[in-house]
Amino acid sequence: MVTKTVYLQDNEEMLNVFGPQDENLRLIENEFDVNLVTYGNTLMIKGQKAKVSQAYRMIQELADQIRRGYRIDRKGFRSMMDNTRFYTEKVETKTPLPNSEDEDCICYTIKGKKLAPRTKNQKKYVEAIKKYDMVFGIGPAGTGKTYLAVAMAIVALRAEKVFRIILTRPVVEAGEKLGFLPGDLYDKVDPYLRPLYDAFYEIMGAEEFHHLRDEGVIEIAPLAYMRGRTLNDAFIVLDEAQNTNPEQMKMFLTRIGFETTTVIVGDITQIDLQNKKQSGLVQIKHILKGISSIKFIDFTGRDVVRHALVKKIIKAYEEFEEINSKPR
Repeated sequence: MVTKTVYLQDNEEMLNVFGPQDENLRLIENEFDVNLVTYGNTLMIKGQKAKVSQAYRMIQELADQIRRGYRIDRKGFRSMMDNTRFYTEKVETKTPLPNSEDEDCICYTIKGKKLAPRTKNQKKYVEAIKKYDMVFGIGPAGTGKTYLAVAMAIVALRAEKVFRIILTRPVVEAGEKLGFLPGDLYDKVDPYLRPLYDAFYEIMGAEEFHHLRDEGVIEIAPLAYMRGRTLNDAFIVLDEAQNTNPEQMKMFLTRIGFETTTVIVGDITQIDLQNKKQSGLVQIKHILKGISSIKFIDFTGRDVVRHALVKKIIKAYEEFEEINSKPR
């Protein structure tokens, strides 16, 4: 028999996790064959080791979904239990590395789904990240630039090729100052890094992500906080790079240390800077051309792997911009 403890943040979170009249707790006890004991906001899980691990993961995932503002109905709750059972019974605790017989597979998600490039340019992108010290992924939304970079970062960390993952992006909307926003650093930057969070949640799960973040293995920082640092033995992802100005881009690129892989991603059609011509991502391709350790991968609308409608929307915008860019 083993015991694991879950600490809930407040009474509201406790009530949502427990469910009406503790209904969720009874379902978890029956589903995973464990005994749940509550002391205020503390929940103790007792039972056989494997069953306790399943119940613990289920409760942590449930609490995380609630913290993110999701309402979990009975159907969603049942789906979460099914996914938890599948993960803990069929998939190793840590994200498995790809099978050597499947060269396209990057890794598996927390739910056991194979993650692999789905387009020709995505495959070039993944291969470039393996081979080059610095890779630029430039293209429209939905092409997997950020998601694949996160997957490659996780695999590199698992294989101990790097010892930390650093996620950063320019916080254009907050003027890079962040001081007027409430909360600590994570609270201030959190809204801007949500796409990166979502990728980590899907691949390694929220529980492990938050644990590694708290331990400093995964670091979240706005681009302004990179100044003056040298980053060794790391996998660095700069997201939304189209919103850097030339000075910020130069500052970031000169932070790179030894044994470091750097991936810079952005969409030059979605520049939020007041002067769009001053985007560091637009300028950098001309500056760095010819450097052998750097690779540029250009994505197009054909690489979009979201809803089919997204491809049509991107194509429509491309056609509109092409027509309006011609001299009249």
